[in-house]
Amino acid sequence: MEKKHVDPHINLVADGVYQVVLTPPLDGFADFISAWVVVGPPSFLVDVGPGSTADQLMRGLEILGVARLDYLLLTHIHLDHAGAAGAVSRRFPEARVVCHAKGIPHLVDPTQLWEGSRNVLGPIAEGYGPLDPIPAERFIAAQEFHDEGISTLLTPGHAVHHVSYLTDRGLFAGEACGVRYQLGDGRAYLRPATPPRFFLDVALASVDALMAHSPSRMMIGHFGMVGDGVSLLKRHREQLLFWEEWLARMAGRHSAAELLEVCAEGLLAEDPCLADFSAFSEPAKRRERYFLKNSINGFLGWVENSEGGRPKAE
Repeated sequence: MEKKHVDPHINLVADGVYQVVLTPPLDGFADFISAWVVVGPPSFLVDVGPGSTADQLMRGLEILGVARLDYLLLTHIHLDHAGAAGAVSRRFPEARVVCHAKGIPHLVDPTQLWEGSRNVLGPIAEGYGPLDPIPAERFIAAQEFHDEGISTLLTPGHAVHHVSYLTDRGLFAGEACGVRYQLGDGRAYLRPATPPRFFLDVALASVDALMAHSPSRMMIGHFGMVGDGVSLLKRHREQLLFWEEWLARMAGRHSAAELLEVCAEGLLAEDPCLADFSAFSEPAKRRERYFLKNSINGFLGWVENSEGGRPKAE
């Protein structure tokens, strides 16, 4: 896939907090991926985007005059959040890389992560690009990380290794509250990010843990800053429970070949949080349909295995 040179769009969302919008070479993926820059001290990035947009991120940091980074804080190691970590860590050799302990081996040797991502995501993984390895000594496990003004919160759900970061600038929640877009004219779109293997009880516990901190300003990977984090988290929680009930009614009514398509169309019609899907561009609709089905597939795994009591994550 030909690499296009695209300058990033940079949004100032708060004093010293910037959203760098990264655009991989994939149709419909503009305004989908964020890296967050906090100008300190300490100065840090929260998520770095995919490897294919590393040059865009570097350019954004240059525009912002960032010459030093203390930390790369990774919410999780999926390609669209951590793929550029190797390239960025080389550019900023003083920066320590913080992620869940379970994620560190996959970034030290990303071979398995890259091949697994290619198997699952196919052309999307190719558009995100491969990962460069990071020396083990550059890492701090999130479970052991301490810095004044930054707290780590383990928030599994979207991934078992998901971490959120509570800072004096706001809560950086990654995908712990799904995917959310403000579409203009008061319209909003909210979709769960629940790929296999998904455990609803674990995700709900993470949402509750975030709400316990009463976040106001909240920065999310997909997409942007939210001024009332508690309201978004409550809405996300209600949506997760709606999906559980709705999909439980659908399970067993259709063949496996039909089920994903039927559920996607049904949820687009009946989930009020998806009601503004029509406001997306056609390329963005194709992207969202793909990820919607991926999320439904993860949720169906939960529903099918939770009859007679909710299973627990391993």
